[in-house]
Amino acid sequence: QVQLIESGGGLVQTGGSLRLSCAASERTFSTYAMGWFRQAPGKEREFVAAISWSGGSTDYADSVKGRFTISTDNAKNTVYLQMNRLIPEDTAVYYCAAGPGPYYTGNFRLGYDYWGQGTQVTVSS
Repeated sequence: QVQLIESGGGLVQTGGSLRLSCAASERTFSTYAMGWFRQAPGKEREFVAAISWSGGSTDYADSVKGRFTISTDNAKNTVYLQMNRLIPEDTAVYYCAAGPGPYYTGNFRLGYDYWGQGTQVTVSS
């Protein structure tokens, strides 16, 4: 069973930065793709960003392009989400996800089997 441990959430002012981390218990085909999703109160969970462990493939939601960067540290089995120029609309619980689905479909927004417990990000205005 793959375990994902997130960290790095917190409270930040508009325009500030945070870096989220997600440590995976394994780096295998089961975790081919690593993604970040978020869910704000009263809203559905939405895709934020995703990456393959090779780093050769990335995908970003339009709402975060140019502000967020996803990256990996393969030696640590860890994925990062660097979030810059944060705005109140970024406030949500952020979840790390892993799965093999994107290998088959090429769609990095679907096909995740494993999820972390979530970390709260709050951006004050």
